[in-house]
Amino acid sequence: MGNNPVVPKIPLAERIRPAELNLIRGHEKLLGKNGPLRKMIEQDNLSSFILWGRPGSGKTTIAKLISSKTNSVFYSINAVSSGVKDIRGIIEQAKIHFAEDKRTILFIDEIHRFNKAQQDALLSAVESGELILIGATTENPSFEIIPALRSRMRIFVLADLSEDDLSAILDHALKNDPFLSGITFTVIDRDYLIYASGGDARLLLNILEAAVIQNLPSDTIALDKTSIDEALQRKNTLYDKGGEEHYNIISAFIKSLRGSDPDAALYWMARMLEGGEDPLFIARRMLVLAAEDIGNASPNALVLAEAAFSAVEKVGMPESRIILAQCATYLAGSPKSNASYMAIEKAYGDVRNKAAFPVPLRFRNAPTSFMKKLDYGKEYQYAHKFENNFIEENYFPDELESTQYYFPGENGQEKKIKEYLKFLWRKRKKYP
Repeated sequence: MGNNPVVPKIPLAERIRPAELNLIRGHEKLLGKNGPLRKMIEQDNLSSFILWGRPGSGKTTIAKLISSKTNSVFYSINAVSSGVKDIRGIIEQAKIHFAEDKRTILFIDEIHRFNKAQQDALLSAVESGELILIGATTENPSFEIIPALRSRMRIFVLADLSEDDLSAILDHALKNDPFLSGITFTVIDRDYLIYASGGDARLLLNILEAAVIQNLPSDTIALDKTSIDEALQRKNTLYDKGGEEHYNIISAFIKSLRGSDPDAALYWMARMLEGGEDPLFIARRMLVLAAEDIGNASPNALVLAEAAFSAVEKVGMPESRIILAQCATYLAGSPKSNASYMAIEKAYGDVRNKAAFPVPLRFRNAPTSFMKKLDYGKEYQYAHKFENNFIEENYFPDELESTQYYFPGENGQEKKIKEYLKFLWRKRKKYP
């Protein structure tokens, strides 16, 4: 390389991006010989779909391959820097292409960052077929993509890249990139480099290139742990919003809240926020935990979690950290119960595994005289007419009489709920 190596302007991840399906590592179920995504691409028979996977799992690579392998007009935008105006402009062009019998593909990276209005703007064109939409997201489409749009698209889940996949990508870069192939590595700490990437192929390549560049002009480099850490710069806050640490740390955070340890919860929260996690993601997870793990033991937990989510949405960082901290410490310090969660799971089990029993006539709505003649609503007893505003009645289908799902615990407010239900239903239900 000499004393003055020229650093390429194009990032390494872009320079070695696979140009053929067979060169993409991982995703055998989608891109293998009989994979549905492979068939769509090879047969040039595309429909709208979403690619859901961690950063660096290959979403953009697949989209770019589609742009080169299919006979379509291809547009690519990023949801962070684009809005409704951009979408409408592309849709207008798509209508022209559609009239000329040409297909238009729009690839939207980070589609989960589009709000409802932006996603709504895509609906008509996707439904009519004027536009084939490919969305890439690191977040669960069930939460981040509006139902109307999601129902019009297939969802392909990109599996995590294995260590073997990442190792092969590393070897490919070292061997085939003209810039890297001219460098002699005295040592390569392959295991630590793969660990530091958190399963993100793009991050793996970025770290590799950064470690090389920081050691220039030398053409003999030791890619050891120290060199990798220097390339990372903030090694102590290593956190990838879509890589393995994302899932590990949010898991530790939730388990700390569930385990009533506010201090550990704050530590894991700080790790996420310092690593650039979306504070709304944290707030959303606390909403779920408030219902799943606290429930009626402290009903105010869900109220506070909802208020925290709304406040974080309005305020933004860095002040949101204070709101999140208040909510997290409250949730951690609240009495716990998963009785509501267990109850709905049991109810789902009966709904899915048993017959759809008819609604008893006494509970049916009777808005017309004809329905009344059929005894709809007959013999229904209005609870408020009785003592304690309660009448002992079987509200289930007759086939499920005496079924119980909800068993309140002994913590907090739920103990009072249990005592009240035990008093009311003393002849029909058992509350241990």
